Amino acid sequence: MKRTTAHILILLTLIAFIACYEEEKLNVPMEEVTPSTDTIDQYIQENFIDRYGVAVRYKFVDRYVDQTKRVSPPSREVVIPMLEFLNEFWIDPYISVPNGGQFFRTHVPAEVVFIGSSIFNEDGTITLGTADAGARITLTEVNDIDIANQDWVFRQLGTIYHEFAHIVHQRYNLPSNFQQISPDGYTSAGSWYNLSEEEALQRGFVSPYGTSSFNEDFAETVAFFLYDPDFYDNYINDETNCLDAECEARNEGRAKIRTKYNAIVAHYKQVTGVDLLLVREIIQNKLN
Repeated sequence: MKRTTAHILILLTLIAFIACYEEEKLNVPMEEVTPSTDTIDQYIQENFIDRYGVAVRYKFVDRYVDQTKRVSPPSREVVIPMLEFLNEFWIDPYISVPNGGQFFRTHVPAEVVFIGSSIFNEDGTITLGTADAGARITLTEVNDIDIANQDWVFRQLGTIYHEFAHIVHQRYNLPSNFQQISPDGYTSAGSWYNLSEEEALQRGFVSPYGTSSFNEDFAETVAFFLYDPDFYDNYINDETNCLDAECEARNEGRAKIRTKYNAIVAHYKQVTGVDLLLVREIIQNKLN
């Protein structure tokens, strides 16, 4: 196409405009953010954001919870004790083992959200925690913090270990053949809570909730293994001198859990370099 004087003038105008625009962008002053003077915010900044890149959301915001759920916000006085609890029983056990520090910093979610109460669902169940595609972990019952209450401690540890385990299978998939270990034991959607602990065990699961999907089975097995001091006796070791069909059924279920356990420990070591046996040892020493 033949260039005319008008074309040249337009082109020069555009070049001048772009040059001015770029220069103006370079000269825009950076907006300064005043650090918070709040004690809780400073603690989070120093111990979670600066160290691990994790933001902790303790101020109640609707977007962190499904609008159909009923919840209570956390109280200010429980936030730092809850953070100390997480540092003691979640962060420290991982960063204290070989390859654990790199694994934790690489895979820890960007946000941890505190909810004061449980999350109450319309079907009568409660949600103890959630993990959103590896980007956020939500913890509930924060207002009930009581380190001397074993039930509360085990619920919290079960939740955080469960949700953190989800990040592993989301990033690296399940161990090979994991879905073939107890394929007939899984429940239809929404019916897992009709099972008893005994029925779940006989099917080869550490909990009724574990029967709800392959992914939940994986996460539940990891969580129970890490926090339950009686994991081996309850879910791995066979009962001896079985004299009835129920005992035999439990042993068959334990054999399936034992296979899952071996697959999970090997999977973590292979894809993350972390030895879960060492992580469990540190956790159990802290609990004792």
